[in-house]
Amino acid sequence: MAKKSRPRKLSVYLYIPNIIGYIRVLMNCFAFYICSSNKKLFSVLYFISFVCDAMDGWFARKFNQVSTFGAVLDMVTDRISTACLLVILSQVYRPGLVFLSLLALDIASHWFQMYSTFLAGKVSHKDVKDSTNWLFKAYYGNRMFMGYCCVACELLYITLFLLAKNQNENLTKVVVEAAKQSSALAVLLVLLLVGWAIKQTVNFIQMKTAADLCVDYDIDKKQKA
Repeated sequence: MAKKSRPRKLSVYLYIPNIIGYIRVLMNCFAFYICSSNKKLFSVLYFISFVCDAMDGWFARKFNQVSTFGAVLDMVTDRISTACLLVILSQVYRPGLVFLSLLALDIASHWFQMYSTFLAGKVSHKDVKDSTNWLFKAYYGNRMFMGYCCVACELLYITLFLLAKNQNENLTKVVVEAAKQSSALAVLLVLLLVGWAIKQTVNFIQMKTAADLCVDYDIDKKQKA
């Protein structure tokens, strides 16, 4: 009986979702290159790249082209692009430590979650069916809910970037003044802040849950030794 031939390595790299991922990387590189000279174009390119994050996942499932490389490329692109924007915001607003703290939480929570997923032998870091936290399960279990939180978070950062007129802006003052100028913008900011707050809460829960799993793994390993 003839063995099935393994797909060539090059074909995996050329999966449609992965090509979208490469486009996202190039788009982000150009966006950050012109961020100081053309804030509006940067914001448009950054958001398009973010939207493409959902598109590559849809194409991966549609054409059965889900790959580990694509998933890693997707997450690395997300984390780096968000990290770069948070660094920029930390230089524009004061206190800048707010944005650097958000950056640290984002990286730490996802790193812990990925590593704990590996230890648990799961295929995806989004597999949290065994979690006892209702918010954590609702976030990863409902695509619409997770999508709202992610979009709100990224749009909030883009909005703050566009609102900043000078260096060392006072974060609270800029947000309050923007809300006073337009009722529509005030409503938008509230919606974005709610989604952002939920996502940061989930990040903290994710980090704590994943850290506990790593500790439990060490304890079990020592007991079996």
